[in-house]
Amino acid sequence: MTESAGHPASDQSPFAGRRVVLGVSGGIAAYKAVLLCRLLVDAGAHVMPVMTAAAQKFVGRATFDALASERVRTSMFGEDDPIPHTTLGQRADVVIVAPATARLIGSYAAGISDGLLTATLLATQAPVVVCPAMHTEMWEHPAVQHNLDVLAGRGVHIVVPTDGRLAGGDIGTGRLAEPETIFEAVAAVLAAEAAADHTRQPESKRDDFTGMTVTVTAGGTREAIDPVRFIGNRSSGKQGYAVATAARDRGAAVTLITSASLPAPAGVTEVRVESAAEMEAAVRERSGADVIVMAAAVADFRPADVAPHKIKKGELGDADTVPQIVLEQTTDILAGLGAAKLAGQVLVGFAAETADVLDNAADKLARKNLDVMVANDVSADGAGFAHDTNIVTILLADGTVRPMSKCSKREVADAVLDAVAALRR
Repeated sequence: MTESAGHPASDQSPFAGRRVVLGVSGGIAAYKAVLLCRLLVDAGAHVMPVMTAAAQKFVGRATFDALASERVRTSMFGEDDPIPHTTLGQRADVVIVAPATARLIGSYAAGISDGLLTATLLATQAPVVVCPAMHTEMWEHPAVQHNLDVLAGRGVHIVVPTDGRLAGGDIGTGRLAEPETIFEAVAAVLAAEAAADHTRQPESKRDDFTGMTVTVTAGGTREAIDPVRFIGNRSSGKQGYAVATAARDRGAAVTLITSASLPAPAGVTEVRVESAAEMEAAVRERSGADVIVMAAAVADFRPADVAPHKIKKGELGDADTVPQIVLEQTTDILAGLGAAKLAGQVLVGFAAETADVLDNAADKLARKNLDVMVANDVSADGAGFAHDTNIVTILLADGTVRPMSKCSKREVADAVLDAVAALRR
């Protein structure tokens, strides 16, 4: 690997003068953290490295002692500082964990302080950027994905791993993102924090939805063909759940109408549905909310006739005969809400598109009488269904267009709610 000269520090650099805790956990990708450390220092950051015991099996602490701004910390005990995790957490402007192993991610998500690095993560109020790296089977394990969802829901920034050669020589997803990619992701986080500090309203974002009712829909509907089969889509519900969680955190009384099989966020009223008709009925009952966010992927079509029992081969006479499924349109829930919109109510729609994304989204925004439309190209890498990240453009009825780079679905949720709060004001 060639050594990069890094990014020269300047007053304009988002890293200039920033204190960065660089956490390194035990994985073969720990060697990449060395170059990341160099990039951060060259960009003007004050880097405070923290290594787990396992990380030191892969990279020697002397390397980080030489490159970082401070010597490496490795333990809660035996150091000069009697409370190193509190000191690091309070001093940090941002905390990066690269690589983040499955064990580290699990401990952090569960709130388990089993070492200096996890203790620092729990003790800080600074933004946290977690960069997972592990074998493909571990990355795809439901427990790991659930833990990442939990962290993303709490506002942790996730830099997803890439495809490539892994330890052992096989190829798959789980390779730590390149140091330059992580560097740019952290720079974007710091720039966003700086912009937010500059434009933040006097009232706290944490309670700007207090006293408001918010209805959120999530997941993809299932339209029955027979008692076994259905027509559906790929929506996981993650974006809708992120919106519901963010609205709750900002003080709203939230109802989540969902077809997804995700754990219900604490403090949110959950209404479970399956079909478009069930979702329509549930939304209609709660259509008087101050804000309605239709993040669900509701089916546009459903079978006109549902078989009362499982359709068997040969049931229609010839074993090779394929049953013909006649479709009919479902009700456009969002258009109905727009037609009957209450005074002062804010309606938010989502447009999952694969072509002409902005044109289609703008058309839906106007045609359905909405206030906010969130458009995303679900065919883009790292965006749309099942991902923990998204790439969206927020369109407002007044013609404002706000593109967002790839970020966590929680960040998208807060950006959408920022737009709603501005409209409510």
